[in-house]
Amino acid sequence: MTQNSASKLLNGDTLHRTKQDKKAGGNGFVKNHCLFQQQQKRYRRPAEKSHHASRTLLYKKTFVESFEETPLLVAVLTYMGYGILTIFGYLRDFLRDWKLEKCHLAREREEQKDFVPLYQDFENFYTRNLYMRIRDNWNRPIRSVPGAKMDLVERVTPDYNWTFEHTGKVLKDVINMGSYNYLGFAENTGTCADTASECTEKYGVGVCSTRQELGNIDKHEELEKLAARFLGVESSMVFGMGFATNSMNIPALMEKGCLILSDELNHASLVLGARLSGATIRVFKHNNMQSLEKLLRDAMVHGQPRTHRPWKKILILVEGIYSMEGSIVRLPEIIALKKKYKAYLYLDEAHSIGALGPRGRGVVDYFGLDPCDVDIMMGTFTKSFGAAGGYIGGKKELVDYLRLHSHSAVYATSMSPPITQQIITSMKCIMGEDGTTLGQERLCQLSENTTYFRRRLHEMGFIIYGNNDSPVVPLMLYMPAKIGAFGREMLKRNIGTVVVGFPATPIIESRARFCVSAAHTREMLDTVIVTFHLTILNFCAISQLHVIKSELRDINLQLRVIKSI
Repeated sequence: MTQNSASKLLNGDTLHRTKQDKKAGGNGFVKNHCLFQQQQKRYRRPAEKSHHASRTLLYKKTFVESFEETPLLVAVLTYMGYGILTIFGYLRDFLRDWKLEKCHLAREREEQKDFVPLYQDFENFYTRNLYMRIRDNWNRPIRSVPGAKMDLVERVTPDYNWTFEHTGKVLKDVINMGSYNYLGFAENTGTCADTASECTEKYGVGVCSTRQELGNIDKHEELEKLAARFLGVESSMVFGMGFATNSMNIPALMEKGCLILSDELNHASLVLGARLSGATIRVFKHNNMQSLEKLLRDAMVHGQPRTHRPWKKILILVEGIYSMEGSIVRLPEIIALKKKYKAYLYLDEAHSIGALGPRGRGVVDYFGLDPCDVDIMMGTFTKSFGAAGGYIGGKKELVDYLRLHSHSAVYATSMSPPITQQIITSMKCIMGEDGTTLGQERLCQLSENTTYFRRRLHEMGFIIYGNNDSPVVPLMLYMPAKIGAFGREMLKRNIGTVVVGFPATPIIESRARFCVSAAHTREMLDTVIVTFHLTILNFCAISQLHVIKSELRDINLQLRVIKSI
């Protein structure tokens, strides 16, 4: 298995946690709305004074993250919104039971009601009555390359989002703010597309076998050597699916008697892999080093439950960029804790590889750390490289072990040759080995676009989460009614966005998530920002109209009372 990296002191680093100058607002959109004028607090994770001096030595650059607390009024209104939806949901279920309203979902057959149910009907309550109302915001079919702009297939629903019908029309040149195309390599022209086409003509589309049988081609080995050099590790291996890279490799590394310490906001693939391993799982608060150290200390002191024997292995699971929060892992502090307590570190760089660091080599490059300090480096090729699949990098002993014991390596079909070539070409472009500066230019453009987009949104008063350098930008919506309305209104204005709500986020923290790309021009970002503003003003105007209408009704009632007197 893996070995602990040699101890290395991290000196000369600084940590600055600056406060935002603007006062926080409250309605989830614009801070100066008259209904929500109240000063809010910026959420900063607690730091003990005794640890502050040591923490400031671990960072070489300014590290700024902000997570604004949900305003009390907004939280109350959000809970009220969900409460009203739930009440109407029960009412509609009552009507369905009495055949007064048609139910489109699968139900138990009458003659099988004495059998063990195949599913619990209440589990689908949320899907039937809440999700179905805004289902049109997801699964939209596209018919173009998911670049800076894309073409969407228009569809309509005759039965309130239960089914959809295509109209035959196409929405042209929709600005794409939802795809993970960080470096703009998702394209059908250029060097990447040309080399992938040539590879398809030579090797075909699929290899129809596993790596251990007849599915190992020279392109796979070329990619693995290139990826190892790109990551700065001894060896690497690639897999055909990013999700399976986590879910199938963690069980090969951990077993019963081992301890996994997982961030509470880790991706579902990490959670599934941890559960399949049979190891004990303990969760620490998101990016909270005090919470993590407490779990590590308890693991050292108490050992395994009941027997109190030492744990066979302790593995820390974290991500580089958290895709729902836009936050960046506090890697220098985690590495220091990992060395202190002799634990192993598993780093998922699905969103950070290619998107962070001066050389585009992920969060390790971003903090200027030694890749050898991370025991298991994982990432995917589905974002910055415009392809598919994932990788594991680390010591040669680790990779050789996984080649024999990983289910994803032994039983899964090998990566498609044209996809392999797409990754090789884009990775060489990032490294500058293609003889051009295109890769470095795209890295700089992504950084500039991210800084500009976040700065403009903050200046306009929007509440956004995450790190200042993260290309994932969550914009808070809060209320359930705004989730569907925001996605629809933005699409009407030719902008494709991703909206997210409960249960993918906390119930009072619904949001729109934007992914900035190097392919976006300044004009595109300005168009998106202006459209945001107009959409929000429209929402505010509607809310003001509702207030005016209610006030007019009250005045009318008072006039009737006076007239009767």
